[in-house]
Amino acid sequence: MARHGKADPRLHPLRWPLRLTQAGMLCERALRAFWPLASVVMAAIAALMLGLHDLVAPVLFWIAVVLSAGAALGALAFGLWRFRWPHRNEALARLDANLPGRPVSALLDTQAIGQDDAGATALWQAHQARMAQAAAAAKPAAPNLRIAAADPFALRYVALIALVIALIFGSLWRVGSLTAMVPGGGDLGATGPSWEGWIEPPRYTGLPVLYLNDQTAERLELAEGSRITLRFYGSEGALQLKQSLAAPDAEALPAETAAEETVGRMDHAVMVQRSGQLEIQGRGGRSWTVAMLPDQPPQIAIMGLPELTEEGALSLRFLAQDDYGVTSGKVRIALDLLAVPRHHGLAADPEKTEDLVLDLPLPVSGSRQTFEEVLIEDFAAHPWANLPVTFHLSLQDAAGQSSQSAVLGAPLVAPRFFDPLAAAVAEQRRDLLWARANTRRVTQLLRALSHRPQTLFRAAGNYLQMRAILRRLEAAMQRAALTAAKPPLIRTDERDEAAAALWALAQSLEEGDIGDALARMQQAKERLSQAMRDGASDEEIAQLMQKLREATQDYMRQLQRQAQRDGGAGGESPENAITLSQQDLQAMMDRIQELMEQGRMAEAEQALEEFQRMMENMRMSQNQQGQGGSDGQQAMEDLGETLQQQQGLSDQAFRNLQEQFNPNAQTGESQQNEGRSGGQGRGQQHQGGQGGETGAGQQGQDGQSGDRAGQNGSGQAGGDSSDPSGGQAGSPSADSLAAQQRALREALRRQQEGLPLGQGSDGAATAEALDRAGRAMDGAEEALRRGELAEAIDQQSEAMEALREGLRALGEALAENQQPGQGQGAASPSAQADPLGRDRNGSGLGDERNSEFGEGSGHRRAWDLLKELRRRAGEMERSEEERNYFERLLEQF
Repeated sequence: MARHGKADPRLHPLRWPLRLTQAGMLCERALRAFWPLASVVMAAIAALMLGLHDLVAPVLFWIAVVLSAGAALGALAFGLWRFRWPHRNEALARLDANLPGRPVSALLDTQAIGQDDAGATALWQAHQARMAQAAAAAKPAAPNLRIAAADPFALRYVALIALVIALIFGSLWRVGSLTAMVPGGGDLGATGPSWEGWIEPPRYTGLPVLYLNDQTAERLELAEGSRITLRFYGSEGALQLKQSLAAPDAEALPAETAAEETVGRMDHAVMVQRSGQLEIQGRGGRSWTVAMLPDQPPQIAIMGLPELTEEGALSLRFLAQDDYGVTSGKVRIALDLLAVPRHHGLAADPEKTEDLVLDLPLPVSGSRQTFEEVLIEDFAAHPWANLPVTFHLSLQDAAGQSSQSAVLGAPLVAPRFFDPLAAAVAEQRRDLLWARANTRRVTQLLRALSHRPQTLFRAAGNYLQMRAILRRLEAAMQRAALTAAKPPLIRTDERDEAAAALWALAQSLEEGDIGDALARMQQAKERLSQAMRDGASDEEIAQLMQKLREATQDYMRQLQRQAQRDGGAGGESPENAITLSQQDLQAMMDRIQELMEQGRMAEAEQALEEFQRMMENMRMSQNQQGQGGSDGQQAMEDLGETLQQQQGLSDQAFRNLQEQFNPNAQTGESQQNEGRSGGQGRGQQHQGGQGGETGAGQQGQDGQSGDRAGQNGSGQAGGDSSDPSGGQAGSPSADSLAAQQRALREALRRQQEGLPLGQGSDGAATAEALDRAGRAMDGAEEALRRGELAEAIDQQSEAMEALREGLRALGEALAENQQPGQGQGAASPSAQADPLGRDRNGSGLGDERNSEFGEGSGHRRAWDLLKELRRRAGEMERSEEERNYFERLLEQF
């Protein structure tokens, strides 16, 4: 193991693991030997720090000291008897035992046999080398510190917990009071401070408790109402307290501390009520200058006049501040009788009514030191609604201090009634609640209102409701006349019952229960007009404008449902009937609202009257041509016309492209390129090579020319816009073509909005195809503005293809939406119309139900053929003759 007093060099790599293992064994044996002594010491220190010795008699204290000392000596003797210092060999044995194969023992062994054999010697050396390598990777052995078997009752943990509690809640300075336990030791004084104190701010401040002994500064800033608690140790009178913090009239201690003062004069409590001095006189005493921080009262301010919210409630914004936080707030609303206009029903002296007292809203979370909140309350049904009142806002903090805001005089804003009859009924309710002496006047006015009901009431139920209220009030007046009271007054419960009935009647008259959408829209318009004449606030006008928008939307939906319900049974519309879109109506209402916001009420009311006249004569987009027709047929015809216009516009772009490569050519001057409407080179609605034809489909019967799309005044494509005289001066420019393409795109957008699409897959396919057509038209417009004619032609071809698919899907959607009864007798227009809205039987196509291909198969084959012909006719790379041929074939469909 050792050679000449030195460690074996073979163990040199194990020196640190060996030392750590030996240290661990030392801790292990010390813990097992001296844990009783440590437990006794910890328990004694905890008792002294907690001041338990001050709570017992001196005799008991000395008994506890003797027992503790005896226990400590016994524990020390036990530890010294059991403790053994760990030797190096013991540490080496433990380290070797923790290694697999005990490499340390093998490393220290010597070769017993075969020393003269070279092979055996080489084998031994290899074994030694492997053991040395294994020993070099050794780690210190962990000590076994578990002594649960020696301490089955866990007394060591009890002592440890007591010490932790003493460190948290106790103090080492309490040990100084042991001098009082020694005979004659009270005058010797303690080696350290013989006092301690605490500063406890009021709980509502949220400030922490301070330990006075740790306050090294000579100046202390304490919140008003802080409590300073002092405890002196030693003989009575050794330390004395001198302070000037309590108010002159409050020198006496609070009741809870009076009992403490009478016991030995060792405990003191001081309430900080003003700035002053705090001094502890005696050995080890100290003094401080205390500056009291007064608790300021809360402050509240109203941030503006009360406003009316969108829901019809009063909104009053206020700002509150306090140094530590507000605990509660109230608002008192009182009637400003001097500002009330004392005429009509308000001329009588009002009956005594309690002021309104409401709690102010406070932040639910966060700080309440500075915050801004909004009081929201609905006073629509209160008798003081829209009358002058005064607002008194008050706050209170945790210290009991309160403050009030400046008095605000303003109306008790609430929703007003703009229907004249509803306003009159609501006024009688207010007069009745104002004073019961107004009962006779109220009955007279109600009787006057119900004299000729046909001119005032829109519903008979409202009239009957008013008559019932009138009879109840008159019966109550008759009962009051039989009493001896002067003047006779109806009972309070009878008044409240009548007031509730009048309120319900006023609301019914104002809002109405009108099933007719037009009447509801007219009512909304009348209320808005009345509000503008009465000078209503911006919030009220905004609410009424929103109600007008909603009523208008309901009316348009009703018209649309009626149009779908009527189907093809259309009739002649009035001469002054007009057709409006959602965008037009929205623009008109936006204009009215803009005029009202600018204060131009006269112009706004005139625009509102015009809007009302237009809405009364409005009709949704329906087929009004010929002797009848349906929404679906009209939509098919409109889309077919759009497709024709797009074809003509594409032809014009193609001829412009030809001119770029052949400037000397007469653009389109050939019989093969003659437009449908005649005129060589115009490119107007090319769908055949026969000039002079009229219209598209069957529309030529009205005698009008088929190039309606070429009229620039209508904003649609076609026609030669380069020559105002209508001559053939030349081809249109790229900008003119772009403008025509834009107009055509807008026409398609309007047609999309009026399409009678269902909820099936064909309806979704129609919408998707028309959306693609619109995007292609937008791309064509941009290409035309850039002068890229080739790209524009490609986009136009894509738009035409999408329009054809939309026509096909729309036809199938309309066929699916057919009602069962429409197939009998004469076929419905949608079922007999081709994709361009023409009669299929008239064009040589029979009913697919009678087709030899079976039900629906003929319809599908016809559409497939039509789709292929249109695709080929739209390919600009084909020759002019070939495309004209396809167009002539399309004329058969």
